[in-house]
Amino acid sequence: MTETPRPAFGGRRAVPLNNSNAEENNPPTEELLGLVPRGVSLQDYLHVTTVHLFKEPWDTNKVDHHTDKYNNNKLIVRRGQSFYIQIEFNRPYNPRKDFFRVEYVIGRYPQENKGTYIPVPVVRELRSGKWGAKVISTEDRSVRLSIQSSPECIVGKFRMYIAVWTPYGILRTSRNPETDTYILFNPWCEEDAVYLEDEREREEYVLNDIGVIFYGDFNNIKSRSWSYGQFEDGILDACLHLMDKAQMDLSGRGNPIKVSRVGSAMVNSKDDEGVLVGSWDNVYAYGVPPSAWTGSIDILLEYQSSQNPVRYGQCWVFAGVFNTFLRCLGIPARVVTNYFSAHDNDANLQMDIFLQEDGNVNSKLTKDSVWNYHCWNEAWMTRPDLPVGFGGWQAVDSTPQENSDGMYRCGPASVQAIKHGHVCFQFDAPFVFAEVNSDLVYITAKKDGTHVVEAVDTTHVGKLIVTKQIGGDGMNDITDNYKFPEGQKEERLALETALMYGVKKPLNTEGIVKQRSDVDMDFVVENAVLGKDFKVTITFQNNSPKAYTISAYLSGNITFYTGVSKEEFKNETFEVALDPLSFKKEEVLVRASEYMGQLLEQASLHFFVTARVNETGDILAKQKSTVLTIPTITIKVRGAQMVGSDMVVTVEFTNPLKESLKNVWIRLEGPGVIKPMRKMFREIRPNSTVQWEEVCRPWVSGLRKLMASMTSDSLRHVYGELDLQIQRQRTV
Repeated sequence: MTETPRPAFGGRRAVPLNNSNAEENNPPTEELLGLVPRGVSLQDYLHVTTVHLFKEPWDTNKVDHHTDKYNNNKLIVRRGQSFYIQIEFNRPYNPRKDFFRVEYVIGRYPQENKGTYIPVPVVRELRSGKWGAKVISTEDRSVRLSIQSSPECIVGKFRMYIAVWTPYGILRTSRNPETDTYILFNPWCEEDAVYLEDEREREEYVLNDIGVIFYGDFNNIKSRSWSYGQFEDGILDACLHLMDKAQMDLSGRGNPIKVSRVGSAMVNSKDDEGVLVGSWDNVYAYGVPPSAWTGSIDILLEYQSSQNPVRYGQCWVFAGVFNTFLRCLGIPARVVTNYFSAHDNDANLQMDIFLQEDGNVNSKLTKDSVWNYHCWNEAWMTRPDLPVGFGGWQAVDSTPQENSDGMYRCGPASVQAIKHGHVCFQFDAPFVFAEVNSDLVYITAKKDGTHVVEAVDTTHVGKLIVTKQIGGDGMNDITDNYKFPEGQKEERLALETALMYGVKKPLNTEGIVKQRSDVDMDFVVENAVLGKDFKVTITFQNNSPKAYTISAYLSGNITFYTGVSKEEFKNETFEVALDPLSFKKEEVLVRASEYMGQLLEQASLHFFVTARVNETGDILAKQKSTVLTIPTITIKVRGAQMVGSDMVVTVEFTNPLKESLKNVWIRLEGPGVIKPMRKMFREIRPNSTVQWEEVCRPWVSGLRKLMASMTSDSLRHVYGELDLQIQRQRTV
């Protein structure tokens, strides 16, 4: 008596989860209805000898589908658009008596109703939006087909089979990796959820493999190029691996909303062993400092090969890698930088800066931080899950800041919904709304325990939101996409809408206007070069006929770009006597020796000046950040700048400091020109120069970039780049 087999999945489902593109379970080469009669040979029926996929970069499939740039020898097509294949049979094909179909299979447990097993019938005419195969020509034993895919098809790597009908069952081709076909999102197809109408935008946001990321400070905006490298060898497989690692069900991989949300979780390593470990503490043992990376290629390939998170990243690195993931799969994407970005832990639209009674910042009570800048991504897609009008650009953020539905991820949140205050719509709109709309509230914490609101700055946070311009390296101001101009009635209405939908605002700061002091104060930080002394000049203006005395305090802090202070390196108090209707300047000298030993990743210094008018008790407070000017790397080339020709690249760096640099790593890369490489120099003495030469052979023509970075024990964020115009290979 045989034992009844127990259900493998506890009675909940008949088939295991199909959540791996890499796992396979090949269908049988013969599916017979019963025994084949004696004397009948199945070899007498139509069977396939070879399949041609027209998958070379110059073939019509890759050119028409805009996939010719992928450094991948498999067929890569975009969904919702027809492509060609050619089948060679053992004899001429007779459509009246021969029946066959093409089959696409993905994952280990394919099911037709889940879109993981796709039987493609041969039809008379292709229908838009439906899978189908049309015979467009026959010649001797070969048949050429035009295959139309669905614009809602799963995105991934499919296995392809040809199934032939016989009176005794189905004969199927055996597994052949050469016929594997990648199917991607299609921004060129009107029926695809990621359709983007403007060709220049598609060129920029899908096909451009080099970007520009803006960082620094609102008053000192800096930029650096980033190699997205979405077409480089192995990157497409690495991006598909991310979804496998997330155990994302294959049936959801045709939905850009789900794909971008999974991507935002997987690019950081918190809670899911994703791609990058974040580190903001200036300690990068056993890893690469975030500023050393010049692109996404090394990071994604190392993650796939090691199966472990890569160390380390900060917001622009997370955004750069996430942009590669989105563009590689065919979702239009761009990196966005928000200057003065509120990290508001409880999304209450209020950044509280507590002051002591003498005007100094109370660091124990001040918990919120305003980042000098923060980078996230925008992905373009329709939002059928939201009311009409909220499609288009969606904010997605892979920097691990806040928990969303149990994981560190953010978005997609409709940018249009954020602008109008409709923060009730998924996903994570309240958090993004707070990043660009929070008020800065200065509160004096008195010794008797009471709190007094001194001032409210409604314009500081979300000061400027930018992205790279289309077709150039310049800056495109997109602040108006996120918020109405300050003071307009639409801006007030958007805020009221957000409050109605549950965004908290604990203190009523509306209409708080402190009586203006008779004395104005401002200060300027001289353009500061790393390793050099510089001055901070404070100006006091007395607007009244009375004389005043002022007690002032300047605090200089080394800060992380997240606005968090690491250490105070300078503090100076001084007294100022102001005659009636006069002004006075005070200069404070900041010596290099005071800040150099403490310097952080991005050489950001933050100054806070507070002053008390002794006669009236008025408190004056101002804060400003400055980013030190850092030396650059020089890149030169010699030789023909042409595809297939040898070219010598020279990287050069001079140490401008009065101390030796130890454990120096220089990285070099240029998509389509040179593979990412690095070289170590044990020591670079003061004022000495190092050179590094490499021979490369470009393989992509057009406007290209070389990028280099330098990192050492005491100096980081050193960077250089060079534009190249690579010519096409000459044909003989």
